[in-house]
Amino acid sequence: MRRTKQEAEQTRRRIMAAALRTFDRRGISRTTMEHIAAAAGVTRGAIYWHFTDKQALVAAIREDVSLPLIDRADFTLLSDHGRDPLERIERFLLDVFRAVNEDARTRLTFSIMSFKCEYVGELEAELDEYARKIERAREQLTAVYTDARDRGVLRAGIRPELAALETTVFLAGLMRLCLLDDRGTSVRKQSEELITAHVAARRATGN
Repeated sequence: MRRTKQEAEQTRRRIMAAALRTFDRRGISRTTMEHIAAAAGVTRGAIYWHFTDKQALVAAIREDVSLPLIDRADFTLLSDHGRDPLERIERFLLDVFRAVNEDARTRLTFSIMSFKCEYVGELEAELDEYARKIERAREQLTAVYTDARDRGVLRAGIRPELAALETTVFLAGLMRLCLLDDRGTSVRKQSEELITAHVAARRATGN
């Protein structure tokens, strides 16, 4: 029985890996269960044994990786009040970037969800969740920038609310451009330097 369960899990993993490759090549909306079955070398029945429909398959792939800006809901680094506030922001941004840069599977999944997924119908809930977590990130960043202002390390004239919004937009744009490196953007190799410069520009002189 244990061996059978192990084989079933291997088949499930093979289907998910094949779906990921096929989604990348064809896009989610244009991929059928037949396409995935052919790529995985299994029958459609084998796929439906593990996944009720394509939405369930997409959800399983999503749950299997932690996507930056979507799943990093605890924002642990931002909550470390023992650290300098701007240092916390820089470490958070670097952590999100490295999650994509250092793991090819996370990068592929993030790329598919960013560029090859139509957020309509059964997948519209994914977009709603993305918007909620982006807003939560902005709120967390606002609190940290407010802490930076109160400690006198935020550059004069910068409003925490606007700084948080700007950092949210900066990070979202940076991550999407990093995914396009294979198409010639050459952003990924300079991302850590860009993050450091982004945060440094918000620091008060002499701090």
